[in-house]
Amino acid sequence: MFEHLNNMRLSLRHSAGKGRPHFVGSMTKQLNVHNIADLRLAARRRLPKGLFDYVDRGTEEEVTLRGNRQAFDAIRLLPQPLVDISHRSTQVDLFGHTYRSPVCIGPTGLAGMLWFQGEVQLAQAAAAAGVPFALSTASIAPLEEVVKHSDSHPWFQLNMWKDPNMSWELVERAKKAGFKVLIVTIDSVVDSNREHNRRNGFTVPMRLTPRNVLDGALHPRWTLGVMGRYVFGPGLPEFANYPAALKTNLRGKIGKRDGVKVPKHEANSWDDIRRLRDMWDGPLVVKGVLSEQAALAALECGADGIIVSNHGGRTLDGSISSIEALPAIVEAIQGRITVLLDSGVTRGSDVAKAIALGANAVLVGRAALWGIGAAGKEGAARAIDMLTSEFDRVMAYLGCNTVDDLGPHHIYSKK
Repeated sequence: MFEHLNNMRLSLRHSAGKGRPHFVGSMTKQLNVHNIADLRLAARRRLPKGLFDYVDRGTEEEVTLRGNRQAFDAIRLLPQPLVDISHRSTQVDLFGHTYRSPVCIGPTGLAGMLWFQGEVQLAQAAAAAGVPFALSTASIAPLEEVVKHSDSHPWFQLNMWKDPNMSWELVERAKKAGFKVLIVTIDSVVDSNREHNRRNGFTVPMRLTPRNVLDGALHPRWTLGVMGRYVFGPGLPEFANYPAALKTNLRGKIGKRDGVKVPKHEANSWDDIRRLRDMWDGPLVVKGVLSEQAALAALECGADGIIVSNHGGRTLDGSISSIEALPAIVEAIQGRITVLLDSGVTRGSDVAKAIALGANAVLVGRAALWGIGAAGKEGAARAIDMLTSEFDRVMAYLGCNTVDDLGPHHIYSKK
């Protein structure tokens, strides 16, 4: 295995300055995908099982994960025929910036493990497509590097640590780097119970076990194309956006010593949001809202937006789905702040349903990661294009020329 890695290192050196290594381009050309489910299968073939399951699976019995999909499927749309839809536009305005589509790339951790420099690849794909990209605190690439490849209005997502001063430090770092929108996640206050990760031997910090070593050996394209390029390039990936006291590589090492477990901020409160409001000059968005009470509290704290989210079924199992929670939240907010939605979006019709029920736009996580996992930037670009194209087609069937034309009258309801 290490002999293969060494050969790859020599190949990469030889190809320096000539674009991507040939195996990346040839693999991309072989993709034959027509929807997000196809991208998922392509990613599943390429990625080790432990890594794929980390992205794909939910928590415990995965009730929330399944419920997200079931809730979208239960919503029926009402077509509006004989409307001139020849001048359709999927453009949307968010936080003072115009985007080509209401499909936003949400913050996700470890994208750089799915593809070499995965966060950079995501940022480039989103910028080329004219849609927002939110960089996660748990990304591998440094935020200062990713922002160079983003559009003029980059978004950054913040996790709160037990020592709030470390969080404030990261906020100042993001501000200095040029991020314009700050998202703070409030629904991940303790470690979630993802049993499949333990079964697969997929842990952070990572530990070599016979199971995951075999997993890597059975997926040589990933082993050579991702881990090999890190090992013989910049070095073993690390959580580049953690503060110095917590920053570790994926083996849990800080320099030559073992790292520490990253502590969650269990004592968080709405005062933290008020503090962030005082620190951050640009749009502030609260992610993980599922109730009218939380939405109104975010509004009272000065937030410019909320993300209706159950973390993609990755935290509390048995939680209400985001799309089920959306109508009551929209009713409570009354248009006073921007409402976004994530969790379970895999089709353009899902985007249309969310917007018809009051969301201004949606964020996708797994869909974009499956694109990255399958084919890097090209795969992510394909995911964005498919969702936007599907959404445009649904708009046509619903008789809508603009995103603002979508509304509750497009949702079927039994009288």
